[in-house]
Amino acid sequence: MNLNKVFIIGRVTADPQLRNTAGGQAVTSFGVATNRVWTDKSGAKQESTEFHNIVVWGRQAEIATQFLTKGSTVLIEGRLQTRSWTDKNGQQRKTTEIISERLQLGPRPVGSGQGGGRGASTQAAPPEEIVTPAEEIPTVNLDDGGAEVKPEDLPF
Repeated sequence: MNLNKVFIIGRVTADPQLRNTAGGQAVTSFGVATNRVWTDKSGAKQESTEFHNIVVWGRQAEIATQFLTKGSTVLIEGRLQTRSWTDKNGQQRKTTEIISERLQLGPRPVGSGQGGGRGASTQAAPPEEIVTPAEEIPTVNLDDGGAEVKPEDLPF
């Protein structure tokens, strides 16, 4: 059995730019930076940053372009793919990218509004947030002297 699965949570390094293939399919690519913090043997705090190239296709590409901006937090679930090409100097080149299968937008900074702030002058003000009460989780009481638990009583 083989598995090619990647999960990263990081910050977008530049605003995504939407393109369309010759066939009309939407695609966007952007970078995501992730960091790692650890303490070395001497007790000093160390930090390193990795940069990942992300490619997003279809409707998710449109969503990424609309809502992600430089510095946004994003979770990417996808797969690694390496492609190769010959550059204009005749050198063989390779790059490894994460092909996004799913993305999840992180929390928006306070006051950012909808649409990531791009084109804010042409967008209407965001509607008031609708707060719905949390659904109460039903409890199952097993101390009823042998009461039978029914499948419809289970909260999952």
